[in-house]
Amino acid sequence: MKSEWRKAEKTTYLPKRIALIDVPQMTYVTLNGAGDPNTPAFGEQIQALYVLSYTLRMGLKKGSYGLPPLEYTVYPLEGVWTTSDGSRDSNLNKAALVYKIMIRQPDCVTPAFFETALAQALAKKPVPYLADLRLEQLTDGPCVQTVHVGPYDDEPATFAQLHAFCAAHGLTNSCLLGDYSHREIYLSDARRVAPAKQKTTLRLAVAPQ
Repeated sequence: MKSEWRKAEKTTYLPKRIALIDVPQMTYVTLNGAGDPNTPAFGEQIQALYVLSYTLRMGLKKGSYGLPPLEYTVYPLEGVWTTSDGSRDSNLNKAALVYKIMIRQPDCVTPAFFETALAQALAKKPVPYLADLRLEQLTDGPCVQTVHVGPYDDEPATFAQLHAFCAAHGLTNSCLLGDYSHREIYLSDARRVAPAKQKTTLRLAVAPQ
């Protein structure tokens, strides 16, 4: 049976309201970058992530890695963002953005599977940035999150709601301490969905005060 993250992992990706969640270690294909994401280069970086993710998906579906066939929906694009100059919200300097973009993979994806799929992708469709991809195990731990509906530039209003939730529940988070770092999970395809209807899960790591 096909595994679909939108149905099986709603708590992780599709919170109905602001919620506290403990995010365990997960496997990702990642790519580090810096600068304004409104550039062709950023689109090429995203393309590289999807090319490899679909290569891995096809291999697992066919049982090419010596495992029983596994069919699943490719996970959504995610990004962890901060800035090199401390700018944020309405004063955000997009040229100073520093980011790690990524797509989660099934836990069975090992470094050996990753290297095999990467070689296949490079041979079949050598798009820019493929060779820069990495396989990483990342853990967010305790976080607060919610779904933002609307353009990315309107996210500060939703972050304000997350800050208020933290204050009301005795939590601190990196944004409250002056660091802009946060995770975004892109539930909508920005190429096909109007900005006003785009959905993005926003996540902040937290700790008790």
